[in-house]
Amino acid sequence: MKPASVNWNYPTSVKVGPGRVRELPEWCKSLGMKRPLLVTDPGLASLPMVAQVREHCNAAGLACGLFHDIKGNPTGANVDAGTRAFRDGRHDGVIAFGGGSALDAAKAIALMAGQTRPLWDFEDVGDNYLRVNVAGMAPVVAVPTTAGTGSEVGRASVITDETAHVKRIIFHARMLPAVVILDAELTVGLPPKLTAATGMDALSHNLEAYSSPFYHPMAAGIAVEGMRLVKDYLPQAVRHGDDLEARQQMLVASAMGATAFQRGLGAMHALAHPLGALYDAHHGMLNAILMPYVLRANAPVISERIAALARYLDLPSATFDGFLDWVLALRDSIGIPHTLAEIGIGAEDAQRIGEMAVADGSSATNPIAFDADSYAKLLTAAVRGTL
Repeated sequence: MKPASVNWNYPTSVKVGPGRVRELPEWCKSLGMKRPLLVTDPGLASLPMVAQVREHCNAAGLACGLFHDIKGNPTGANVDAGTRAFRDGRHDGVIAFGGGSALDAAKAIALMAGQTRPLWDFEDVGDNYLRVNVAGMAPVVAVPTTAGTGSEVGRASVITDETAHVKRIIFHARMLPAVVILDAELTVGLPPKLTAATGMDALSHNLEAYSSPFYHPMAAGIAVEGMRLVKDYLPQAVRHGDDLEARQQMLVASAMGATAFQRGLGAMHALAHPLGALYDAHHGMLNAILMPYVLRANAPVISERIAALARYLDLPSATFDGFLDWVLALRDSIGIPHTLAEIGIGAEDAQRIGEMAVADGSSATNPIAFDADSYAKLLTAAVRGTL
């Protein structure tokens, strides 16, 4: 079945369908852009798709610049360099193009374009967002090329503070891109391993949002349907990367996960954030590995609602254990490692990481309020493969 071409306005203006990246110049112009800066990562910057997008913009009368000095876990230094490039090039808008790293960096660059304060002054703590000079923010069109973070529909960026070795969340409601283009054709070339890791990241967002104790029925409903899409389409996207239907539905599931986590996240992300900062590991892969261990740790308070989810997903066993078995089988079928040790992470810093996890904002909406010792034990279990 050919994926549909539709327009949505939830939570922002979303253009959905294969080939719709060709509309990019139109949407840039609708936001008043004449000199957009395309922000992407080094790997994508060298691919024909980025050159084609820039040529398409230039042919439409847009002087499209390029910035791609971004790490896999974007840093404050990356954002500072991008902000300088924005100002030096006299740009008037940002095209956020790529995976979660590029999107997060691009949104932060657009925020910082007209600020006089340093980046960390806008960390999502208390009312720091009130410090933002809203008039100095640049408009953003977001074009994801992976189906995982859903950063294209988010109001924040996760940026690594390399001095403190922590990930910080930069937040402002106006960081939400004005226009999003979900074009499955841009994800077709993503390798199976990255398709799997990013797809599991989308699952983690939906799952943690669904499991959160925070009252937000709309977000919970979105999360449930997002997980159904992952169940139905992620294995196909991994095995048959040219399947546009599977690719499009995974882009949708990713955006749904990021919309749903208005309800909060949990222990997966509370651990993945410090692990990403300390080990520079792929965020989606970390969540994918941590998932069953966090599920088991939260089981005392989430078993009933996970059983209800299993019924909705039409799993063979509509129980908590039935859902956990499905997660384990899914991971195995798409090549996700079972332990953190398999990606080079040990338990020697477990206590320190446990303390960092408690301090991470995601821990506040985990179904159980784990302390540092509990997080350290959870991490150790994920290193050793103890379920």
